[in-house]
Amino acid sequence: MKALLFTSQALVLLSLNVHAAPIAMEDQSQLQSPAVDNTHIEYFQPPAQSELPDNAYGKMVMEGYALFVDTKRKAPQYVGNGLNCSNCHLDQGRLANSAPLWGAYPMYPAYRKKNDKVNTFAERLQGCFQFSMNGGKPPAADSREITALSVYSYWLASKAPIGVQLPGRGYPDVAQPAKGYDFAQGQQVYKEQCSVCHGDNGQGQKVGQDYVMPPLWGKDSYNWGAGMHRINTAASFIKYNMPLGKGGILSDQQAWDVAAFINKHERPQDPRLVEGSIEKTRVKFHANDGVNVYGEQVDGVLMGQGIR
Repeated sequence: MKALLFTSQALVLLSLNVHAAPIAMEDQSQLQSPAVDNTHIEYFQPPAQSELPDNAYGKMVMEGYALFVDTKRKAPQYVGNGLNCSNCHLDQGRLANSAPLWGAYPMYPAYRKKNDKVNTFAERLQGCFQFSMNGGKPPAADSREITALSVYSYWLASKAPIGVQLPGRGYPDVAQPAKGYDFAQGQQVYKEQCSVCHGDNGQGQKVGQDYVMPPLWGKDSYNWGAGMHRINTAASFIKYNMPLGKGGILSDQQAWDVAAFINKHERPQDPRLVEGSIEKTRVKFHANDGVNVYGEQVDGVLMGQGIR
């Protein structure tokens, strides 16, 4: 009996020690990808559409694919801007170094600093709708939309290992240049390399009512809570993927400069706005979230006021 009592007391003490020393959790959904030399890497190849079975599963995959590439028209009630999922995840979510779905799906569940909890993949998709798509209330976790997108993602990753950071998983890191970034130089890069597709004022291009080239700022672009509002994230995406079809032609400095120029423009408000205060929102969500200008003065203008 004494031995049993001692064991119980020891377990209590161990339990107390566990609670006294909380575990520091890294943001497993935003692990840094090293810079890459594309000429020497063999990237994971997702299955081809021709491999899909002709059954309910195959039909759901194709439904998810349609939602992914035509999100604005297929799920208008959840999209508050002019973007589709495929604007940030290129080649239908297949392209390495463009946050491909085959690199994301096997890494969930994962802790995300953004909402300070362990997220399922469904919750990660909901976050994309809320921030990148500026969608307000996202689809429910068991909705047809989230289910279809999850099934599509699973299919692309169905031959990939679980929990392994595959090469090409995210946007490879582009370290901030020693001299920082330059808005004026970024404006010049934008004029020479970006405006032909995205317009002189970042407005994108439309055919009828639909965007064929996404807007980069303004009311129809991603909001201040989206990951792409971070200059470092945008620089990494731009460096490896832009101009479209010619990724890698910009220097690190040019990528940072043009990312800063793009992200110094107003866009829809961060939906996490704290008590109507830009400053409180900056302190809580943006002060330690990469390199960004939310809540800062740029050319005498306070960033983060939002656009409707």
